[in-house]
Amino acid sequence: KYQVQISEARKMSILEYNGAAIIAMGGKDCVGIACDTRLGAQAQTVSCDFRKVFKMNDRTFVGLAGLATDVLTMNNLLKFRQNLYELREERQLTPKVFSNLLSNLLYEKRFGPYFIEPVVAGLDENNKPFLSGMDLIGAPVYTDDFVVSGTATANMYGMCETLYKKDMEPEELFETLSQALLASVDRDALSGWGAVVHIVTKDGVISRELKGRRD
Repeated sequence: KYQVQISEARKMSILEYNGAAIIAMGGKDCVGIACDTRLGAQAQTVSCDFRKVFKMNDRTFVGLAGLATDVLTMNNLLKFRQNLYELREERQLTPKVFSNLLSNLLYEKRFGPYFIEPVVAGLDENNKPFLSGMDLIGAPVYTDDFVVSGTATANMYGMCETLYKKDMEPEELFETLSQALLASVDRDALSGWGAVVHIVTKDGVISRELKGRRD
């Protein structure tokens, strides 16, 4: 009798199904957040204009990496909760308050979670960068330099640790963010195909689109 052994393939996390790469980075009185634009169904590419970073107000952005359906659902839910807050409080959400709101929102649904790992980037009242990231049940991490999320996290950590410098001006921050993201997604099959970079300063928001490799 012959015994056939079939090695079990690595089980895919549902967070990896659509692919994503998001980096947020702090500079001198500015903050940047960038994402790739690929929407996939595992190895198949469905679209290359799917954005994962959303503007909440002039000083706060959120990046949502994970299952695309939950990304869209969470974006709508966050806009609703933000409007409710601004009606009630008669003031804009600061990045820190927004991060807490998002963390609580995710923790409420911890037994049937949204499959997303968010990144929050913005400027506080003193024009200082605020960066936070969290897992799918809202456990937050706060940082001064950079935070990453998505399927290319290992690559992005390596690139950010190599290229990051303290107190970068907006243009240098844009260049650093762009190079870190593009170099990272070139080595990840599930993300890439273009990118969008937002730089938030006290004077406004600068948004640029990047072309990436499509092979």
